[in-house]
Amino acid sequence: MIIITGGAGFIGSFLQAELHARGEETVVVDWLGHEEKWRNLQLHAPSTMLSPADLDAFLSTDPPVRAVFHMGAISETTATDGDLVWRTNVTLSQRLWTWCAKREISFIYASSAATYGAAASMDAFSDIPAKLDSLRPLNLYGWSKHVFDQWVMRRIAKGEKAPPQWAGLKFFNVYGPNEYHKGKMISVIKVKFDEIRRGQSATLFRSDDPLIEDGHQARDFIWVGDVIAVMLWLLDHPEVSGLFNCGTGTARTYLDLTKAIFAALDVTPTVSFVDMPTALHGKYQNFTCADMSSLCDKGYDRQFTPLETGIERYIKDYLIAKTPYR
Repeated sequence: MIIITGGAGFIGSFLQAELHARGEETVVVDWLGHEEKWRNLQLHAPSTMLSPADLDAFLSTDPPVRAVFHMGAISETTATDGDLVWRTNVTLSQRLWTWCAKREISFIYASSAATYGAAASMDAFSDIPAKLDSLRPLNLYGWSKHVFDQWVMRRIAKGEKAPPQWAGLKFFNVYGPNEYHKGKMISVIKVKFDEIRRGQSATLFRSDDPLIEDGHQARDFIWVGDVIAVMLWLLDHPEVSGLFNCGTGTARTYLDLTKAIFAALDVTPTVSFVDMPTALHGKYQNFTCADMSSLCDKGYDRQFTPLETGIERYIKDYLIAKTPYR
């Protein structure tokens, strides 16, 4: 049995689909709500569906679990309720870590590239544990993820009991199907796709850094299928533990991304720029790029999907297909 917290969400439901295809018994812990989030699971229902409020009672029965994928979190980079974020992103993660450690169960969890803050070069995006305490996240979400990473690494350094396998994955900018419920946190690819399909120009934020041209803010965009491939590889390699980046190792500009969407739709590019919202000033990462050497050194050798290929796949296989869900 495998537990997936946040298993009805974007990355969690894609993982659920792949585990379902493998014939695994899964327990998804999530809220479905009153919207269309259930559709993320419609093609691959879990063996058991639990509300987060019922998780502790379920764990108290000592179910036969062999791995926990902890994807559940408050992931809004604009979140402001510090108490709620702490309870959800830190305290719950600590409880699950401790439960897995006691019962010797693999624990793979979602960290975030938001932990890196305003790093400006690839050298700064190193997942070397010794650099962890020098990171300065720009928002509450990134800080909460950073706090748990630090909590984990302190326990490892002290030699305290840990899960037999543990892995924290610092996800970079993930895109792909099943993200439609995410509201303002949906990927920029889906947002620009919608603008273009409405016949509008694609709008991008003007740069708030005089050294960066408008549209040349750059991120490490990773296809969700590549993220899942990393997680399944870890599941299949229980001897591998650590805190790892999960990106492609290549930074691409928002102009690159926008042009790829136009190309996939066979539409002539038209791009306009708008001022960055005041709420994002000082909290916006103008550059991210994963140093993937740690994971590769552990033996991961699968190639990552180029941005243009991933965008074309997302649009043609999902966004304009009869069934946009994985």
